[in-house]
Amino acid sequence: MGSDTLTITDNRTGKSYVIPVLYGTYAAAGAAIWATDLRQIKVSEDDFGLMSYDPGFMNTAAARSRVTFVDGERGILRYRGYPIEQLAEQSTYLETAYLLLYGELPLREQLKEWTEEIIHHTMLHESIKKFLDGFHYDAHPMGMLIGTLGALSTFYPEARHIHDLVVRRKQTIRLIAKMPTLAAFAYRHSRGLPYAYPDNDLSYTGNFLNMLFKTTELKYDAPPRPGARPERPLHPARGPRAELQYVRHARHRQRPRRPLLRPGRRRGRALRTAARRRQRRGPTHARRDRSPEPRARLRRPGENR
Repeated sequence: MGSDTLTITDNRTGKSYVIPVLYGTYAAAGAAIWATDLRQIKVSEDDFGLMSYDPGFMNTAAARSRVTFVDGERGILRYRGYPIEQLAEQSTYLETAYLLLYGELPLREQLKEWTEEIIHHTMLHESIKKFLDGFHYDAHPMGMLIGTLGALSTFYPEARHIHDLVVRRKQTIRLIAKMPTLAAFAYRHSRGLPYAYPDNDLSYTGNFLNMLFKTTELKYDAPPRPGARPERPLHPARGPRAELQYVRHARHRQRPRRPLLRPGRRRGRALRTAARRRQRRGPTHARRDRSPEPRARLRRPGENR
């Protein structure tokens, strides 16, 4: 056996065990062992075997990711090997989403096709509006988002075919396109404001800001789609800063709550996005990991600092 092993001596029995050491994408970032390899350490034949005990997931690796690498202590965040600084300066959110899904940044034609696909699915069925209107006026926006996400499965019943790659890709596009609309509608319902429909002449982030904050103006002043030029300089919260926030949070690392969804996936059950959203509600959700970029709170134009 190679040198990448760990030798454990059980002082209870005097026996020694050799356990292989595993590495992630970056070996220098740390190593791990299979918890099940500890089962062979027994004091007798009828002993169940040694188990690891980590109730707070303080030192447990739940998965190996080839998508994201994050080290908050050293200020490192990479998507598919690309440093977040490079993506934040040179890429948009939709380019970053494409990178996360397919492992490479899109070419010009691929980006154009990808953007058109997303734009095609930004609208919601009008019955979703009626569904939202059923919530109490002071309902929590995250709770409303959870409910409407679950309701989408009744509008797209083919989404249950999770092993069909074509269907799964279609639902991925739908979720990327409709999440800003659902979130904005939930916010405006909680504020007692009329819903603002998507404006597909705007960029992805600009369209979200449009649906959040548009009031009586005919055209919301937000970043246009690639290739178009704004009529006048944009407020910082409506331009690069908003895009930066989207890129930085395009994908979160593995968290202790996520393994709770894994048993259902291993058994072939549909992995519901609503279940993921449900875990992001509550007082502890406001706590964030340390990130490599200073966090800038988005403000509405004209808001006092």
